[in-house]
Amino acid sequence: MDIRYAETVLSLLPSLLQLVTLLLTVAGLVYLSLSLLAVRSFQRQPVPPPSPVPPTVSVLKPVKGFDPGLLEAFRSHCRQSYSGRFELLLGAGGSGEEVAALQGMAAELQAEFPLVPIRVVACTQRLGTNGKVSTLVQLLPHALGDVLVINDADIRVGTGYLTTVTASLADPGVGLVTMPYLAQVYTGGGIWARLESLGISTSFLPSVLTARMMEGGVRFGLGSTLALRRETLQRIGGLSPLLEHLADDYEVGARIAALPMRVVLSREVVATSVPPYSLHGFVEHQVRWARTVRDARKWGYLGMVTTFALPWALATVVSSGLALWSLSLLSLTVLLRVAVALTAGVGILHDGQVLRDLALLPLRDFFSLFFWAWSYAGDDIVWRGERFRVRNGLLVRTPKPTLTSVG
Repeated sequence: MDIRYAETVLSLLPSLLQLVTLLLTVAGLVYLSLSLLAVRSFQRQPVPPPSPVPPTVSVLKPVKGFDPGLLEAFRSHCRQSYSGRFELLLGAGGSGEEVAALQGMAAELQAEFPLVPIRVVACTQRLGTNGKVSTLVQLLPHALGDVLVINDADIRVGTGYLTTVTASLADPGVGLVTMPYLAQVYTGGGIWARLESLGISTSFLPSVLTARMMEGGVRFGLGSTLALRRETLQRIGGLSPLLEHLADDYEVGARIAALPMRVVLSREVVATSVPPYSLHGFVEHQVRWARTVRDARKWGYLGMVTTFALPWALATVVSSGLALWSLSLLSLTVLLRVAVALTAGVGILHDGQVLRDLALLPLRDFFSLFFWAWSYAGDDIVWRGERFRVRNGLLVRTPKPTLTSVG
């Protein structure tokens, strides 16, 4: 009896597998359809008029290490067509040599842009496990502006960046402005850098826009831009409570949304850079990102299993034995997936790399599914060469293993 029961179960496994992959594919098609609607909704978002009284703005950039293109990122903030006053503050969170190197870059910029106040602040204390927040906490007392704009060191912006930010913040109900971004690959960046860039433009942005539509607004921030009034930052307790948090950008937005104040995802697009990656570096970065999102949005991240429509459609083709209906379903999935990639990556971000790398989309989606699953295999991440463990949003430093002698 037991043998017959086992044989029956085994005979049903292919049909069960086919049913599961089919259901996941259908769910993926629903998600892709919603993503297209979310993109269209975002494109129809009105652009606010410039602020009638431009406030003084302090741009804060925490810096550790020197990636290629860093000077150009700083330079882009100095080319603003902003009608108000603004300053650029660079927080040097590294060694004394790095502080001196950053001061040299600032001096070069100051000679090129004499009307823009540019200052370097040595932020060499490590106040918590999150080095970026530690730098920002030390940088904040030096900021003179009524509006604070925080973004990652390598973020490059357009000339209308500060005008766009302050226009949204002119609405007293808006507490935070954040922005979509594209990732540009350095020349010779290689396949792994191209896959990361492709994922940001064709998967990450659609997921953000879909969450915005489904939740009736944005309830988090992105490291590409956190722009807020100084008084709003004070209302959420400043940045010090985030010294041990991994997803500090997310937390700033979540806490402002809980005040409650609106978080605006601007139509303005900024750019970051993807350095040349080895496979090991690519995997480390993707696992850190996956575990960060998993920890910040537990249930939403679990539901992401339904967003990998293309891998599930291919799995359905295999499990159905290349049935004609499954091939038709795959064709529909490819059509919708490409439509989402083009409308988000090209239509919103104007990222020409998407067109170049469109053939890599299936590989990128299979990697995304793999990293989604692998994120549940542990809590360890590597961030700028340091190893941490994530516990309920907090970073716990993992001690380096020590060698002990025997005998």
